Amino acid sequence: MSSPSLESLLKAQAYGLGFDLAGIARLGPVESAAAFDAWVAAGYAGAMDWLARGAEKRRDTRLPVPASLARTDARAPAVSAVVVAMDYGGREPAGPVARYARGDDYHPVLEERLRALHRWLEQRLGHAVPGKPYVDTGPLLERDLARRAGLGWFGKNTMLIAPGRGSFLFLGALLVGVELTPDAPFEADRCGTCTRCLDACPTDAFAGPRVLDATRCVSYLTIELQGAIDEALRAGVGDRLYGCDTCQDVCPWNVRFARELPGDSPFAARDALAGKDARALAREVLAMDVDAYRAAFRGSAMKRAKLPAMKRSAAVVLGNPSPRSGQAARAEDVAVLTRALDDGEPLVREHAAWALRRLADPPDGAA
Repeated sequence: MSSPSLESLLKAQAYGLGFDLAGIARLGPVESAAAFDAWVAAGYAGAMDWLARGAEKRRDTRLPVPASLARTDARAPAVSAVVVAMDYGGREPAGPVARYARGDDYHPVLEERLRALHRWLEQRLGHAVPGKPYVDTGPLLERDLARRAGLGWFGKNTMLIAPGRGSFLFLGALLVGVELTPDAPFEADRCGTCTRCLDACPTDAFAGPRVLDATRCVSYLTIELQGAIDEALRAGVGDRLYGCDTCQDVCPWNVRFARELPGDSPFAARDALAGKDARALAREVLAMDVDAYRAAFRGSAMKRAKLPAMKRSAAVVLGNPSPRSGQAARAEDVAVLTRALDDGEPLVREHAAWALRRLADPPDGAA
């Protein structure tokens, strides 16, 4: 019997560290870089101007980790990537916070495990290996690497979809200066004629299949945007306080294959979020000061949205009346929003005033 290859052992170690998928890709020119550049040029990135930075590195995955930036003294540049995915629970119930943000911040969780994988590789080879982990932290198109490593294809909602797993996945990559035999890239498009994700978007954010206008996306509006939400889009935000899973929820691949979170998952909902409906959570956020906000969301990806932006989104949630809200809850909404009219941030005051107008004169069918 032949001994297992380094690649097989490396992927087995990745699984042992808690990753749900692992594959290997050869670094080099990025196939989707031109499409990404065109997407940015079209203005679809909105205020996320950092996405245009590091264009040369983004176009060639060999460039982000030259030998001079590696954490070792080795002189070989990065030539291979171990690409991993970690499930964050597509079977968890829908709610006001997107599933990916309910537990611990995924960046340090994945980065720590990728560093452990790096150390294992060095120990296995018996010498230092230049390398660097990436988890949404640099000019790297992880989806492209994941497809190249055989993990899945780009869905029409722009998410990477893995066969037998779906798309509720965090992606990460360990770039290393070791020649590894790559896996076969995923070439198939298994979306077929399905357009459920495009049709279900509450703000019509898709300019076409695999083209997302982020400036209309609820996730952008409630997370990345720090200014006012366009009034024409506020009703589409609905009861979503932070992020949106709609285009994933309706995907047949998730309906069939999404997984439940294991009991010890770092991505399980924290106490500040677990079991709370959208309006109760929105009222809590509007009543928070900076210290309460930091305490509630310490170690959470939700801190990406600063408190004024969170309060702005909370006001929008309360301004979208729910037919299920009783008179007592409605009165509580009005009281919280009225107090928000004295908030120190003009952004919060403006959205609170809009919400109160909506509650006083709700749209047809909402009262």
